[in-house]
Amino acid sequence: MTLLLVPGFMLDADLWTDMGGGLQPFGPTVLADLSQGDSVAEMASLTLQRISGDFVVLGFSMGGYVAREIVRQAPERVRALILIATSARGDTEVQAKRKATLEAQPDISAFRGLSASAIATSLHPDNATRADLISRIQAMGQRLGGEVFRRQSLLDRQDERASLGTITCPTLVIAGDDDKLRSRAEARELHEGIPGSDFEIIEGTGHMIPLEAPEQLIEVISQWLNGLESRS
Repeated sequence: MTLLLVPGFMLDADLWTDMGGGLQPFGPTVLADLSQGDSVAEMASLTLQRISGDFVVLGFSMGGYVAREIVRQAPERVRALILIATSARGDTEVQAKRKATLEAQPDISAFRGLSASAIATSLHPDNATRADLISRIQAMGQRLGGEVFRRQSLLDRQDERASLGTITCPTLVIAGDDDKLRSRAEARELHEGIPGSDFEIIEGTGHMIPLEAPEQLIEVISQWLNGLESRS
């Protein structure tokens, strides 16, 4: 099978680097590029143009919104869906105000990547002082740059909770046990809203599961995918 890997906000292919070897037994991987597109729907459409045939889609955080839109646009091609540290909720009032402020400030020339303090809050307390992780996440944002930061920050994330029941492919929802950006309640909403979905919690990790606990994440995904193959 082909695995389509969809990263999150201001993250690129390096998000998945530590998982690459563990995913190889399941087939080739295709890396989604979310640096283009002004909407979730457009990002999904552009991603579908880069991959042929059937595939399993893994969506992390913001990439979970894109992954679900890929399922909506091409349900006949998606063999399974894996949602990692993501949500089906729309923007909160606070997030909407932040977008309005950013929209009123078109000059993004001063963008130098996400701040170390913001990144630290996304990590498990045991990882919050890890300079290697923080610098690695900052580097991804710096590579993507200010234009992508503005485009991704202004994305309209619709509340999808009422429509989750339309997802019919096998689905695995994964949450970090100490994720301060996407709560356990949000993960459970996905699990309870998608018929027949499975739910797993990765212990000892915050939001950045593919970087904080790649081995544990690989184990959970591998067991689930192997289970799918044995039932097919």
